[in-house]
Amino acid sequence: MAKQIEDQEEAPAPRQGALIIIGGHEQREGRMTILNEVARRVGDGPIVVTTVASHQPEGYFEQYDRAFRELGVKEVVEMDIRTRTETSSEEKLRLLDGATGVFFTGGDQLRITSQMGDTPVMSRILDIYRKGGVIAGTSAGASAMCETMLVKGTSRESYRIGDLYMAPGLGLIQDVIIDQHFAERGRMGRLLGAVAQNPRMLGIGIDEDTAISVENGEEFRVLGSGAVSVVDGEGVTYSNIAEEREDRALSIYDVKLHILSHGDSFDLLRRRPHLNDS
Repeated sequence: MAKQIEDQEEAPAPRQGALIIIGGHEQREGRMTILNEVARRVGDGPIVVTTVASHQPEGYFEQYDRAFRELGVKEVVEMDIRTRTETSSEEKLRLLDGATGVFFTGGDQLRITSQMGDTPVMSRILDIYRKGGVIAGTSAGASAMCETMLVKGTSRESYRIGDLYMAPGLGLIQDVIIDQHFAERGRMGRLLGAVAQNPRMLGIGIDEDTAISVENGEEFRVLGSGAVSVVDGEGVTYSNIAEEREDRALSIYDVKLHILSHGDSFDLLRRRPHLNDS
């Protein structure tokens, strides 16, 4: 009987890789703290840099090619996708053969999801991640990683009800909404608005030259020179988001805010930060 139970045990789940989610304008020369972490995760394999988010991708790849090679990555591959049809081509799929990392550059997150969502190329990228590879994205490439992504909303003022646009993302990380260029563009108001719409979601605002390194969707560690703001609406007792006209400023009570910097970690399951000894 014991042997039968043993035979029925499920095989171990495949090893999941890391997500490195960058707030934009990360250093591409000098210390390159964030890109160095991407390179370390890539190891001996190739990294594929996709410029799909950009309407004018010329020049993006060259910057990352130079930076990653300087950091010791042996092979840097460009994937330039202009139309959704290309994501089914054998030529594009072959670019991902053997890759241990994929990097999404900045631009427009809707270009990433509309061109790549639910395509053979995206399926191959998910497979790389599930097998332990690293998926990184900066700016628009950061926002697109969420299950639900923030597309646009007014910055540098109190959030006005209705002044926020969200859309389905790539679904690489669940139960969070990510905003980038956070402090530099004054985006706290719109992140609060996103959390008010669904307090189950953690809002994560990432400054420029700053990133979170996410392990197994359960914990992240902060890298870089800026801060990461975590807005937790789990304890919210009231908001007027469903009651007022669209031009009214948001009211929200009992929202929790954490500010983290380089080396700090955050438990996504317990919704709590914690200090590292290092």
